Amino acid sequence: MSLSNLTGLGARQLLAVVLFAAIAPCVLMTAPVVAAQYAAQLGLGPARVGQLFSVELAAMSLATLPSYYWLSRWNWRRVAFAAAGAFVLVNLLSAYSLDFHALLWLRALSALAGGTLMVICIASASGSAQPDRVYGLWVSGQLVLGALGLWVLPGLFAMAGLKALYLSLALLMGLCLPLAGCFPSAAARPRAQAALGTAGSVLPGVFGVLAVLLFYVGLSAVWTFIGSIAAAADIDAPSSGQILSIATVLGILGSLCATLIGARWSRRIPLLGGYAVMAAAVLLLMGRPDIGRFAVAALLFKYAWTFVLPFILATLASFDQRGRLMSTVNLVIGGGLALGPMLAGPILEHAGGMGLVLLGSACCLLLSCLMLMLGQQLHKPPVYSFASTGVQS
Repeated sequence: MSLSNLTGLGARQLLAVVLFAAIAPCVLMTAPVVAAQYAAQLGLGPARVGQLFSVELAAMSLATLPSYYWLSRWNWRRVAFAAAGAFVLVNLLSAYSLDFHALLWLRALSALAGGTLMVICIASASGSAQPDRVYGLWVSGQLVLGALGLWVLPGLFAMAGLKALYLSLALLMGLCLPLAGCFPSAAARPRAQAALGTAGSVLPGVFGVLAVLLFYVGLSAVWTFIGSIAAAADIDAPSSGQILSIATVLGILGSLCATLIGARWSRRIPLLGGYAVMAAAVLLLMGRPDIGRFAVAALLFKYAWTFVLPFILATLASFDQRGRLMSTVNLVIGGGLALGPMLAGPILEHAGGMGLVLLGSACCLLLSCLMLMLGQQLHKPPVYSFASTGVQS
């Protein structure tokens, strides 16, 4: 069976969703090696390196806000072409920028363009007949390109410095530019009788957005400091690094498993299973885990995270009656990724803080699961008619 049949999207549209969504956050996905290069080449301290990444994350997330206007008014393909073109141009300029403040503005513009593409990818995937599988590939693409970047960028940096990163991003986006015409021109629209905004139709979306926020707060609070958990348990850095490298492979496997399962089972089964494994992995990290328990916890956490995420997004997509809810996901993901470490950091500075962070993370995950289940209970599915799919000549 072809991927088109499995996902409900045409091959080129599926390729557009996966590739654009992989390229847009590539700098954030390769942050460890990029941060080291910023420090080595530009002589930046931790505060300024942090600023560069914070600006990228914020701008990518805030791209959601203008999308509330243009999603229902402008042709998505034209927006995608413009955003991809801007991404190419800004990364070409970044390659030759040596001034910190100029680079900061350029990275913000690049992330804004990338965030716009991410909104289109997320919204396009939500209109698929098999959103679980499309979101599984959406996650896989980001993880695979991120892993490749972590592998090849150190060698490229040794030869060409930061130019290697920005020119590569411009090249990859330029090669994908023709695929911008493969997005739908507009969102799937509910028929008139399903478009009325009743309390019953609004609450599932509210619960779904809160579920995604809590999910990312819970996972980022743990994953950001998982190296610190290993160090506090006297696990040496090379050993923990190897475990986390293997966890990346498990993450790719988790998202691919979600793609294979798709809608074969009731969505509640993988949701409950994924959340339960994530929460169990967090609890395994409590105390001072030995290297075996740490390895099991880290591998289970990463696998379950990327396995359950496509089902979370697909559930939220089923609540989306106006085509705008899924664009909010881009903002909520960025907010959750920022909020988790922001809350966990001060707690970790106090004695016994790690246990509180892990317990809080487990509670966030369980609350996220509960919110999603409540949303499913309240949701009454509308009947959709598509404004456009595939490619228009």
